[in-house]
Amino acid sequence: MKVNFAGYQCSLCGTQYAPDAVTYTCPADGGNLNVILDYQNIGRRNSPRSIFSSKESSLWRYLPLLPVSDPGGADTPIHAAGYTPVYNVQSLADKLGMHSLWVKDESRNPTASFKDRASAVVVARAREIRADVVVTASTGNAGAALAGMAAAIGQKAVIFAPRSAPPAKIAQLLIYGAMVYLVEGTYDDAFDLTIQASNEFGWYCRNTGYNPFTAEGKKTAAFEIWEWMSKKDYIHDRPLNVFVSVGDGNIISGLHKGFKDLLQLGWLESIPRIFGVQAEGSAAIANAFISGKEEIVPVSANTIADSISVDLPRDGVRAIRAVRETGGSYVLVSDDEIIAAIAELGKAGIFAEPAGATSFAGMVKAMKTGLIKPEEPVLVINTGSGLKDVRAAMKAVQEPVVIEPTLQALMKMI
Repeated sequence: MKVNFAGYQCSLCGTQYAPDAVTYTCPADGGNLNVILDYQNIGRRNSPRSIFSSKESSLWRYLPLLPVSDPGGADTPIHAAGYTPVYNVQSLADKLGMHSLWVKDESRNPTASFKDRASAVVVARAREIRADVVVTASTGNAGAALAGMAAAIGQKAVIFAPRSAPPAKIAQLLIYGAMVYLVEGTYDDAFDLTIQASNEFGWYCRNTGYNPFTAEGKKTAAFEIWEWMSKKDYIHDRPLNVFVSVGDGNIISGLHKGFKDLLQLGWLESIPRIFGVQAEGSAAIANAFISGKEEIVPVSANTIADSISVDLPRDGVRAIRAVRETGGSYVLVSDDEIIAAIAELGKAGIFAEPAGATSFAGMVKAMKTGLIKPEEPVLVINTGSGLKDVRAAMKAVQEPVVIEPTLQALMKMI
């Protein structure tokens, strides 16, 4: 058992559980479980300086702040997850009249999405509890991440995905050697089937917003933002504004958890403002936030951003609190705005899938509506590569011109 893993606490009723007392959600009310760390022990044995001096260039550089042990495989893709770059996109900032704008590019992960973070940590947990099979429901990215991270250390993986998932994502699942089942239904149908299968066969379920270790993996992005901020002194003059797309709600709640861990340790003075961005066609969490309540009412999701297309978000309450407790907000964007954002990010050399571009589209709208001011520093998270969904990318650009292979033909077009 990892020495810093102290147990769980229900996000709804507050009940605490020992590390070996529960596995997924609160037995009393089904609430998502927050992992409790032994902050006193972590603070006694570590410091920001010791963390920053690590030579590990992956999320495992933050191992002292994680509730799992290193699964090994230092020379495998599992040790390439995380520690993604932050790009200064001044050309986009100038176009929007902003002082400073950065993009954290999660497409640089081994399977090209943010979901590698959660899968790396869940696979590590699976190894600790000697799970034979890890299973997850996914629209593509979470499944690809699990398949890739599991393959890296020889772990068996089973994926349930909607039949409508983009072909490129399905290809990833198969290439990594996972057992793949395409479900005639939605992501939510696949989610429910996954839980039934894990209960029936004893498989370890990775499902987002269900397994508490998924947020522990995703929080590592907050640690990286913290480390990056420590090298940008001028950011401290004003709060950093972080924009991230939201589907199930687990990424945004994971970011919040990471910042709260740092605050608890006394290593962070204040948490950045967190803004969640949802597609208008999949806005269950934003709707609840706007209503001022924490009750998540399911929707019939329909958006080009398949990675955040969710009828019933499984981590909605914590996703609402992540925004409310940091002074942020939720922003809704149309599919047309998402497609336009793909093209805009491309002009800065960043190829984002629809869900990844959603955060940028939300930031643009936040600027136009006055939610943020031009002088405020902004960090946008691109959660996945545009190569995941080339069909959507082609909607953001004009078809290439076809010409004869002659200079005369070219001169006519120029």
